Amino acid sequence: MKWNWVIGAAVVGGAYLFNSAMRADRDDSGAIVGEGSVDAFQMRVGDCFDDGSAFADDEVDSVPGVPCSKPHDNEVYAVFDVTSTSFPGDAMAEMAHEGCLARFESFVGKDYESSSLDIATLYPSRESWNGKADREVVCAVYDIDAKKLAGSVKDLRL
Repeated sequence: MKWNWVIGAAVVGGAYLFNSAMRADRDDSGAIVGEGSVDAFQMRVGDCFDDGSAFADDEVDSVPGVPCSKPHDNEVYAVFDVTSTSFPGDAMAEMAHEGCLARFESFVGKDYESSSLDIATLYPSRESWNGKADREVVCAVYDIDAKKLAGSVKDLRL
């Protein structure tokens, strides 16, 4: 019994260290300065990340964080909570998109329709809503032609 506990502790400890070592490094201001994994629940406005395989599943646990000074696919421009008292079902995607759309121009400096950027949203699934009390929507911009972004797009009027 004791031996199994030690092995289990070593495996859990190893997994923790591996995940810790793979996390994106942040400076004192919170900006990503070293590539690595960013927990979906820890994303912040100004975080830049690549698509990678993070979006292969319906549930996104983390994304590959990248310093914004390096070429990247997306930049987080808004994070907000859904205020619905119950899971909105199929309307969740539309609620997330509309909320992100309303916050687009104040970050980019240009209205969505005339911009060369598009919107990506991360929003609660029924499972995360019920199991983790997840209410958070993450709004990110990306180049409509799938070109890498260079630097922050804040106030660039792209």
